[in-house]
Amino acid sequence: MKFVRVALVLLLVSAGVVAKADDTTSSAAPVKAVADHQMQVSSPRGGKGKLPLYVSRDWSKPLPEVTRVLIFFHGKLRNADVYNASGLAAIKAAGDAGKTTLLITPQFLGQQDVDHWHLSQDTLHWAPEAWMGGEDAMNGAISSFDCVDAILAYLRNKTIFPNLKTVIIGGHSGGAQVVQRYAVVSTAGDLLMRAGIHVRYVIANPSSYLYFSPQRPALNAKEEFTFGAPSKSCMGHYNLWKYGTEKAPPYVDAAADWDAIETHYVRRDVVYLLGTKDTDPDHPALDKSCSGEMEGPYRFFRGKAYFTYLEGRHPELKQEGASQQLWFVPGVEHDGDKMFNSPCGLAAVFGGECSSRELAPKP
Repeated sequence: MKFVRVALVLLLVSAGVVAKADDTTSSAAPVKAVADHQMQVSSPRGGKGKLPLYVSRDWSKPLPEVTRVLIFFHGKLRNADVYNASGLAAIKAAGDAGKTTLLITPQFLGQQDVDHWHLSQDTLHWAPEAWMGGEDAMNGAISSFDCVDAILAYLRNKTIFPNLKTVIIGGHSGGAQVVQRYAVVSTAGDLLMRAGIHVRYVIANPSSYLYFSPQRPALNAKEEFTFGAPSKSCMGHYNLWKYGTEKAPPYVDAAADWDAIETHYVRRDVVYLLGTKDTDPDHPALDKSCSGEMEGPYRFFRGKAYFTYLEGRHPELKQEGASQQLWFVPGVEHDGDKMFNSPCGLAAVFGGECSSRELAPKP
C-alpha cells in the first residue's frame, strides 16, 4: 500500500506513561502546565479565541527544511506537556526523518485550567471531554475541529512550508476518537491534498466509532459479525453524535448529506490499528455508556466490527490496496507506546507494510 507523504499526527506515539495516566487518573484536576505558545483561531460561525499549543520550531518564519509535521493530540487529561515530551522523543528516535519534522502539540483546556492558571477569558476551553467530539468551546462558537482546521490552514502556507510533503493525523484511545470523527466531517485535509501534501489518518484502539446508520454489531453462531437493530435502544439515544449522525455539533452543517460524507470518508487514507489484546470489558478508560456498549464489549471487538461494517457498505475496501486498511498489532493491550512503536505502528507512521495486516483473530 502506498504510504503517506505528509505527516500530521494528532496523538501519535504516546509513551506508555501517557496511556496509563489517561486510563487511571481523574481529568477533574487542573493541568500541571499550559502550553507556551498561543494561536489565534476563528470559526466561520464567528467564534474567536486563543488556542494554547507547543511548537518545536519557530514557525513564524520560513522552514524550508520541514517536510513532515506531527501534531500530537493529548488525551482526556489535557496534559499536552507530557505528550509534547513524548513527541520530541519520537522525533529523536526517528533519526533522519526527525530532523525534518516539526512537532505541534495543541491543548484543549477546561474551565478548571483557566481558573487555576488565571488565563485570559479569550483562552479557548471546553466542558469535560467535549472537545473529543468536536463540540464548541464554552467561551465561543468555535469547535475543537475548527482549531485543527486552523493549524492545517497555516501549514498550507508555502512561504513558511515550501517543502512540506506528509501529514499523518493519528491518535490512540481518546485521541483516536477525535481523529475518526474529524476524518469523517472535516475537509481541511482535502485542501492539503490538493496542495500536493498527502494525508493519512491513523486510528488506534478508540473506545467508539461514528456509525453512518442505526445498525450495530452482534455475533452469530459462527462468530461472524452481523448488523441490525440493537437489542436495546438506550432510550432512543444510542445513535446520537458521537456514536451516530443524529444531532451532530454545530461544526457540521445541519443539512449535511451523510451519504456523500460517508462516501468521501471511505476514500481517505485511513489505517485502523488494533491491539489484539485490547479485550478487557472492564478497562477503566473504556466507554461503558449505553451507546458505547452498543458497539461491542471491548475495543478490539468494536474496531474489528466497525471495519467489517464499512466493508459491508463499501465492498471496494476488501480489495488489495484499498484506501482504508485494518492492521493488527499482535499481543498488545491498551498501550499507545507499544502500539505505535510496534512494526505495524511504525509502518503506519513512517511508511511500509504491516506483516500482520492479514491476521484475523476472533473478536
